Amino acid sequence: MKNFTELALSAPLMQALDALSYTQMTPVQALSLPPMLAGSDVIAQARTGSGKTVAFGLGLLSHLDASRIKVQALVLCPTRELADQVAKEIRRLARFVPNIKVLTLCGGIPLGPQLASLSHDPHIVVGTPGRIQEHLRKRTLHLSSLKVLVLDEADRMLDMGFEEAINEIIAKTPKTRQTLLFSATYPDEIRSISANVQRTPVEVTIDTAPESEEIQQLFFEVEFSRKPEALAALLAEYQPESAVVFCNTRRDTQDVADHLAQQGFSVLALHGDLEQRERDEILVRFANKSCAVLVATDVAARGLDIKELAAVISYELPTDPDVHVHRIGRTGRAGQKGLALSLCSPREINRVLPIETREQKPVRWGKLDLSASKTKLPAAAAMVTLVIDGGRKDKVRAGDILGALTGDAGVAAEAVGRIDIFDVRAYVAIQRKLATKALERLGAGKIKGRNFRVRRLG
Repeated sequence: MKNFTELALSAPLMQALDALSYTQMTPVQALSLPPMLAGSDVIAQARTGSGKTVAFGLGLLSHLDASRIKVQALVLCPTRELADQVAKEIRRLARFVPNIKVLTLCGGIPLGPQLASLSHDPHIVVGTPGRIQEHLRKRTLHLSSLKVLVLDEADRMLDMGFEEAINEIIAKTPKTRQTLLFSATYPDEIRSISANVQRTPVEVTIDTAPESEEIQQLFFEVEFSRKPEALAALLAEYQPESAVVFCNTRRDTQDVADHLAQQGFSVLALHGDLEQRERDEILVRFANKSCAVLVATDVAARGLDIKELAAVISYELPTDPDVHVHRIGRTGRAGQKGLALSLCSPREINRVLPIETREQKPVRWGKLDLSASKTKLPAAAAMVTLVIDGGRKDKVRAGDILGALTGDAGVAAEAVGRIDIFDVRAYVAIQRKLATKALERLGAGKIKGRNFRVRRLG
């Protein structure tokens, strides 16, 4: 199968696909949707960006009875960011199905609003294991009518220590449910979970290695003590517009980001010690190009949705070659050229062979000029983020902000970048050279006829 029209989907779902201009299926959709629609359990291995969310979104929506006001589908995700993305995609697919309620339940935000939303059962819940477990213990969430359970990014949920919570949640679901398990890698722990919670699942494996011609991949041997210097040299030499630097520990993440900041790079660190608002703002700034370099662990970067990522750099090689493939698969998407650079100390050399075996080809070694960071100045981020203390609850929309900027503020539309709206605040990216002008005029003017506090972020 190649086209969605070949599937036995309902008219409202086909209408949504047409509105979204989704016509041809990706490989993971073509292989997993037929068994999902037939009611079979599925275990699928596919990298981020493969179209798996649309696959299981269509699968679970096909089995829902909108007239029955009960929780019929549950999607578990490792991070709030991924849960938000999944819920957004499911809502887009369900836009022509009358009265479908999708609720996101994640940690890091107060319980009160969630409890109010649960006073009437949603049809679909998307959430993180810890918060779902909490609601089940409080008996504010009921899964006795569940038809479909989805474990998305299951390998990362295990890495984050959610196995106990997942098992407790599964124990509260009907044994007759359909279970769909999606994972970027297939460690033994994933196969063990599948054996325990799935019934003769259909196994789908998509070649997770990105197309070699799309990504320039180079390895650089360097003494461990000189890695900070080497990283700065690579960033100065290649000058990527956006780059994610992967570290294996959260401590390295902050140390590396601090070192790059001292060298003049536009850099932020993403790790598990951040408050949710801090995390949200870091992801917003990186996505809207107000920050050029993001240093993160593999777990923290799950849910990061950057469609045009110029470069991926491994500060330290992972011990699992599948993790390496997943890292570099974040660049070079949708026909774009990508860059994947890896620093390798002598003690990490034994991690290279498994990568070569996994990719079925020898890695290429590059020469490192450690003087590059001293002769080339770091490039400034293209945009600056402005924060507006008004959001969805104030009924502020992206169009209102754009109108205020291009109207009274006198900023050209092409100087305005991505606009992100949250419950009580909004973020707008402005070209760096116009950021001061936009801040002054937006702060002195009105948005939707109201005055809002506006400030520069970072």
